[in-house]
Amino acid sequence: MPCRRKVNEVNAEATNAVSKTDYRAKSFIALKEARESLYWIDLLHRNSYLNDTQYKSIYEDCEELVKILVARCKKLDQELSKGKE
Repeated sequence: MPCRRKVNEVNAEATNAVSKTDYRAKSFIALKEARESLYWIDLLHRNSYLNDTQYKSIYEDCEELVKILVARCKKLDQELSKGKE
């Protein structure tokens, strides 16, 4: 699935960020890509490319990834707003 690969690529880039601001920006891109993946997973299911079992498993995994990325982005926003760099 291309979207999943993109999330992994952007997340890998984030781990090699040159600053916390760069890490934050790349983390937000990974979050955006993960949310887009939810859309595509839903679309595949609605058009019968994924059965209910496949859909539930993949969608739940992607939702968990979104939650992790949201928590990371919120934490980075808090740290950067306090002036930690």
